Amino acid sequence: MRKFNITVNGNTYSVDVEEVGALSPAAAPVQAAPVQAAPVQKAAPAPVKAAPAATGSKKVESPMPGTIVSVKVKAGDTVNANTLVAVLEAMKMENEIFAGVEGTVASVNVSAGDSVNSGDVIVSIN
Repeated sequence: MRKFNITVNGNTYSVDVEEVGALSPAAAPVQAAPVQAAPVQKAAPAPVKAAPAATGSKKVESPMPGTIVSVKVKAGDTVNANTLVAVLEAMKMENEIFAGVEGTVASVNVSAGDSVNSGDVIVSIN
């Protein structure tokens, strides 16, 4: 056991430190058991992506992880590229998510209060 004085932010502390792994001269060396390599595990197969959407349809995806504050459209609504479809709260800021294309809302996949990750589909537009 060794004793040290350590100063942190102007405060001095007395610390006792035990030496680990030091062998005393009288101690007999300990022989370690042979180490075997761990078996190699194969990587899990990559997840299969969903089939691409039908021609002409677009999926409005979350650009970042967050919580849906409100959904501004419903299935069957007609939207244009600058139509606000949802409000996403991320990093203490509200982010407006726009349609990006013209069309009809095919489905709304989230509701207020839902947590989403990057790439999660918020709205599908045909």
